[in-house]
Amino acid sequence: MRGIITVVGKDRVGIIAKVCTLLSERQINILDISQTIVQGFFNMMMIVDLSNSTETFEKNEEDLKNLGNEIGVVIKLQREEIFNSMHRI
Repeated sequence: MRGIITVVGKDRVGIIAKVCTLLSERQINILDISQTIVQGFFNMMMIVDLSNSTETFEKNEEDLKNLGNEIGVVIKLQREEIFNSMHRI
């Protein structure tokens, strides 16, 4: 199963490290990543493979959201098929 992770917020040191550490601990593989900073605002999008995750999708979704709250950014995990349906033109 693939998912889309988005991270948005004011830039600060350690955002990528904290998100990637959580993913690594859960055996979630990053397939693709894009990250930009525009006038001090951080934006990252990742496509991840959750096939070998040690937690359920829902637990990963909740823990990423909580991590975002801790570090002052908004982190969302969505199923790839739902993300694609929502963003179809």
